[in-house]
Amino acid sequence: MAPAAGDICCSIQTWTFHELDATLNPDMIKLTDYCKTWCLQPSIIKTVSSLFHLHHASTIHELNVYLNGQKVKHEVEPVYLGVTLDRTLSYHAHLKKTAAKVKTRNDLLSKLAGSSWGARAPTLRMSALATSYSVAEYYTRVWSQSSHTKLVDMQLHAAMHIISGTLCPTPLPWLPVLSNIAPSHIRQEVATGKLLEKVHANSSLPLHNDLFKPPAARLPSRRPLWSHPPRQDARVETLWREEWISVIIPNQSLITDSTICPLGFDLPHCQWSLLNRFWTGKGLCAANQYRWGLCDSPLCSCGATQTMTHIVDECPLTTFSRGLEELHHAIENAITWLDNYAHAK
Repeated sequence: MAPAAGDICCSIQTWTFHELDATLNPDMIKLTDYCKTWCLQPSIIKTVSSLFHLHHASTIHELNVYLNGQKVKHEVEPVYLGVTLDRTLSYHAHLKKTAAKVKTRNDLLSKLAGSSWGARAPTLRMSALATSYSVAEYYTRVWSQSSHTKLVDMQLHAAMHIISGTLCPTPLPWLPVLSNIAPSHIRQEVATGKLLEKVHANSSLPLHNDLFKPPAARLPSRRPLWSHPPRQDARVETLWREEWISVIIPNQSLITDSTICPLGFDLPHCQWSLLNRFWTGKGLCAANQYRWGLCDSPLCSCGATQTMTHIVDECPLTTFSRGLEELHHAIENAITWLDNYAHAK
């Protein structure tokens, strides 16, 4: 591949490196002549050549491609239209860079979520979608099948932890529900499905043959788009509901529809965080702190093991008379109880 001025890309697929040189050099001459005709000046500095293959013994091989008599610089991991391409097209380099960018934006997001004065969940959610998610989902259709997507997913989970005010041990299926943002893999699948739907409807596109008449698979470990195509007619809400029903996590029965904004979403951040920790069962109770090595005993002041459920439903010192089911509805009595519990701590 030899990208030139204006994001132009000349590419060819052959069996030998010599064939690549023999084909790309005449193409570069034609491109140069075209630029001269239209008074354009291609930049030799911005033009690079790259190779994509699975032959590890030829990792250091470089193409001999020339532009205006000068050899084009070889780039192992070129950036094309904002996507970093690596030799095996695993997108590991691109996703690593993306994860780092999302982490930087998460750091800014966390500044808005102070423990006592922080912005409310709707503001944090909107900010996360505008900053972290916009970066994380750039060209997601290209790399959604990569085995390295977990690098970005981990940072999106961190963003949802900030929005919901939950702790790290919180079961992952809870995070999208409490953040009111669909799971990242579902958002990626639906976006890719929409692309396939457009390509399927237009057989004249070059991408059509690649997707619907693909070459034979070379490595069983690879998951090209055509080998695991997403559902083209799927909706985010449908896939999200199906996934929520299939998981088994504590207090799951409190949420009947995972796609609906949870009750209490607009509470002050300190109340919202505490409420979510009771919902998920992962808060700073004695049992959890003992398990994490933060205290010497898992016992409550009343003598029983202090879990988050025990604090709400069982403890004679702190119990909420209407129980966790009513606490979930975030009614006025529940908010008062949360405030009293927070101050008592």
